[in-house]
Amino acid sequence: MKSINMKKILVMTIALTYIILADGYDYKISKIEPDILERMINGNSYKENCPVKDIDLRYIELNYIDFNGKTQTGELIVHYKVAHNVVKVFRELYNIKYPIREMALISDFKGSDFASIEADNTSAFNCRNIAGTSRWSKHAYGKAIDINPIENPYISKSGNISHTKSLKYRDRRHTKNTSASRAMILADDKARKIFTKYGWSWGGYWKSIKDYQHFEYKK
Repeated sequence: MKSINMKKILVMTIALTYIILADGYDYKISKIEPDILERMINGNSYKENCPVKDIDLRYIELNYIDFNGKTQTGELIVHYKVAHNVVKVFRELYNIKYPIREMALISDFKGSDFASIEADNTSAFNCRNIAGTSRWSKHAYGKAIDINPIENPYISKSGNISHTKSLKYRDRRHTKNTSASRAMILADDKARKIFTKYGWSWGGYWKSIKDYQHFEYKK
């Protein structure tokens, strides 16, 4: 009888701890199951020669606030070593009501970084090289995240922006209280500070180019 009561107490304690820690934030971290791997392969985001194997990746379903202020469930794939870290980042972004337009796997865009950006999609793992090089991107290791890429564009050394919808975001100032304006990430913003707090470096600090959408894990 005593051991049964102890089990009940343990279960109740675990449940209570989850409620307190979760703070209403829903997420799920899973290994890459066959259906997800099939999506990745068919979607050209995973190949046999990738620098990280599927067994070392994790599929995450997690809450975010969309541009209409509604709670949505997004998908990310990241390296297992940063999976819980990523949840902590996005939980804090959710709690400050940082808006995210869309969060889908890059495989839904046939592995095309350009197409994902055009959709203003927030994504992580993609088995690809750094543009214009033969070196693997941090995305190929599941240790980089691109967030709201239209509002946070990549600007080349020459000042070129490839996506016309991003041109107006060359001016890096919050001038309006709109979701699009709040989605812009500036150095002093809470969103940037949250990523930095958990060990992520920001492409907005790069010297020769600027990649305002890009965060990569450095620890």
